[in-house]
Amino acid sequence: MTEKIHLDRAHLHRLYGQMLRIRRFEAKCVELYQAQKIRGFLHLYDGEEAVATGVMAALEERDAVLATYREHGQALARGVPMGPLMAEMLGKVQGSCRGRGGSMHIFDRQRRFFGGNAIVGGGLPLAVGIAMADKQLRPGAVTACFFGEGAVAEGAFHESMNLAAVWQLPLLFVCENNRYAMGVPLEDAESQTEVYRKAEAFCMASAPVDAMDPIEMEAAARRAVAHVRAGLGPYFLECRTYRFRAHSMFDVQAYRSREEVDAWRQRDPIERLRTWMVENQRLSADESAAIDASIAAEINAAVAFAEAGTLEPLDELERFVLMDSVVQECDSREQPA
Repeated sequence: MTEKIHLDRAHLHRLYGQMLRIRRFEAKCVELYQAQKIRGFLHLYDGEEAVATGVMAALEERDAVLATYREHGQALARGVPMGPLMAEMLGKVQGSCRGRGGSMHIFDRQRRFFGGNAIVGGGLPLAVGIAMADKQLRPGAVTACFFGEGAVAEGAFHESMNLAAVWQLPLLFVCENNRYAMGVPLEDAESQTEVYRKAEAFCMASAPVDAMDPIEMEAAARRAVAHVRAGLGPYFLECRTYRFRAHSMFDVQAYRSREEVDAWRQRDPIERLRTWMVENQRLSADESAAIDASIAAEINAAVAFAEAGTLEPLDELERFVLMDSVVQECDSREQPA
């Protein structure tokens, strides 16, 4: 099954702009984290942007997405507005989860973005459940589940893969293989380092893809989604990528060298696409400046929105926590005016 990409100027600009938008958003998050305006954990997507943009470009509104705890890029590519996303990062009520989810638990019901999960591989069984429901209620809808290669060592991974294959669920497994999980080299943790081959044990269609190449990444994602949407069962996509920054802001990165990181930076998907577009007269200096200005304006507006937001009142901290209060609140909303 083939799926071609129409590489017109507008498409290329959207792809480039979306990746750059994710990169610049996270750079701003680093600044806010260092200023102690973002608290807790912060896992950055720097270097992996082509995965989110490629997969989301192949999905439709009716599809569902489950992300990882490194989900800012996935959320932005899915269409979660930057203002509420930034407000969530700052813990404000105006955030997409009222400031309760923070960096690791972004959620947007309207966009069927069922968010990240702080548990490694925790989104996999949830994706199986959503895909099973959608197979009955939303024929043709696809569930895309993102996870890192570290999750393939979890029992939930194998259980989810098996059920998806047995039940022929409309599920796209998107493994973002950045080679180190939290800090253990893949070859030290797995006897089979070609992760996509694990799907073969479950009789599942699978393929590896160079996720540092944005065009190849999107093409592979479109082929995979087309397979799933055609009712041919689940698909496993191993996206071979690399995170340029640490696992989290607390990671000293003792497991890899600076030389290795610098070598991978030479394959930066954003710079790779930008260079190709410039060399092929698909991106002018004025167009590049316009994209930069648009992203900068959006980020500035998002920060202003977030900083103008409010923290949740102390007397509402138990809201949504105790079942009795949740039930009472839902009941009150159902009462006639």
